[in-house]
Amino acid sequence: MRLFALASASGTSAGGIAGAIVIGVVLMALWLLPIAVAYHRRVRGIGMIVTVTLLLGWTLIGWVVALAMSFTSNVKPD
Repeated sequence: MRLFALASASGTSAGGIAGAIVIGVVLMALWLLPIAVAYHRRVRGIGMIVTVTLLLGWTLIGWVVALAMSFTSNVKPD
């Protein structure tokens, strides 16, 4: 019983490549979610959130910290 399908003799299947691209786009969107939330909420100090997300967002702890920072109440008035 195979757990993973092997690529065909001509190379990788188009469905496998498309699936990998979709998964990559979804993961990138989740990785950048703290920046999008901070931008939408107009949080002051968005530069720090961008920095933490880009440098430490690949770790779960860094991503959670950046997301928590994006939900602060320190927003710019309308």
